[in-house]
Order: sequence, then structure tokens, then C-alpha cells
Amino acid sequence: MKNFALIFVHVACAFILFMAACSDTGKSNLKGDWHTQDGSTRLRITDKQFVLLSESDVPEDYFLKGDTIFTSFEGSQPYTRFVIQKLDDHSLKLLYPDSVSIDFVR
Repeated sequence: MKNFALIFVHVACAFILFMAACSDTGKSNLKGDWHTQDGSTRLRITDKQFVLLSESDVPEDYFLKGDTIFTSFEGSQPYTRFVIQKLDDHSLKLLYPDSVSIDFVR
């Protein structure tokens, strides 16, 4: 009986830690509407779409891998890569595929 209680406590703690690690309670700072200081480039990032409103209004699917955003139009490859150089609540600095760095604000 003593071993059963000890095993039960360990399994319960492991389950609680697993659920805490797998929960998605954090708010993503990346999602939202962004624009450059001069307003020439606008960017909208939602849960599933990445849209550069100044270049084209065509939404692209995207996924994150580390600090890189990979976009594709309707799942076609090769992916376009945007590297996140800086991200906080009010500013975003992206390195475009042509190695140009652009600063965005909310």
C-alpha cells in the first residue's frame, strides 16, 4: 500500500508538470497589426496567415521554427524566410529574405 501511494504521487506530479508544459496559455507578441514608422509597409499576422499589406494583399500561410517565420502561398514551396531579430510588445524587427532589416511598431 505504501508503494502504491508513492507511485500514485509521482504519476500525479508528472501529469501536472506535463499538462503545464503542454498548455498554450502564453499570448504571442507576434500576432497583430504592424507598420513601419513612416507607414510605407504594413504587416498583419494572425493565427494562420502572414500578410504584407503594402506589397500584396495576398495572405500567406506561415509557421514558426525558432526565431524564423516561414511563409508560403497556399502551401507551395520553397518557403520564404523572415528572421525575427527583435520582438517585444510594441516593436518587431524582421530580416527580410533579401537581407534587409525592417523595423515595425504597433
